[in-house]
Amino acid sequence: MQQLKGTQPLDTEISDIEVVEQVKSGDKKAYSILVRRHQKSLFRMSMRFVKDSDVAEDVVQESFIKAYERLASFEARSSFRSWLFQIAINTAKNKLRDTKKNMTDIDDVPLAVAARAESNLIHVAVAELIQTHVDALPFKQKTALTLRIYEDLSFKEIADIMECPYDTAKANYRHALMKLREDLQNHQELKQWNDEVGGFFMEMERRTAEVES
Repeated sequence: MQQLKGTQPLDTEISDIEVVEQVKSGDKKAYSILVRRHQKSLFRMSMRFVKDSDVAEDVVQESFIKAYERLASFEARSSFRSWLFQIAINTAKNKLRDTKKNMTDIDDVPLAVAARAESNLIHVAVAELIQTHVDALPFKQKTALTLRIYEDLSFKEIADIMECPYDTAKANYRHALMKLREDLQNHQELKQWNDEVGGFFMEMERRTAEVES
């Protein structure tokens, strides 16, 4: 869309890469577009790792600051979102080394089997159970699972964020699914939920089939 002379494009009419180029060219205020565009998803993703809203806010703030300071090195080989998420995950990982706080109640961060199905999670006990086992996954598996299920990212984006080959990102995700299924298949709460609403194991079957296709 051609802009009238003297007008500024709306946030939705300009890509992340174009905003980055504006900032690199000296328009520092344009960086606020990227902050507005990505802060909610960055906070949501950070909460999956640090489990504390104050710490998650710190992760988000520090990640945007780091991204701004490193913007000159961003070469658009991946999307800006992937690059930003990579910074945030590394920042969250460092925060986890510095603190053992885990104060967030499960009701504040509802956990579902899939991002689009969060409203269908009808039992807090089930949510808490799944959350415990997700948190126990090796960090790389948890990262791949979180980015794929909760942020709905492609495996290419996940590979960019994790700085690993495409097949490795996919394998980490698959191993996470298999580990969850193995750990949770004998829990009565999940069996009941599965019978009532289709639930956990049907979703695991669908997700496993997706990654093997």
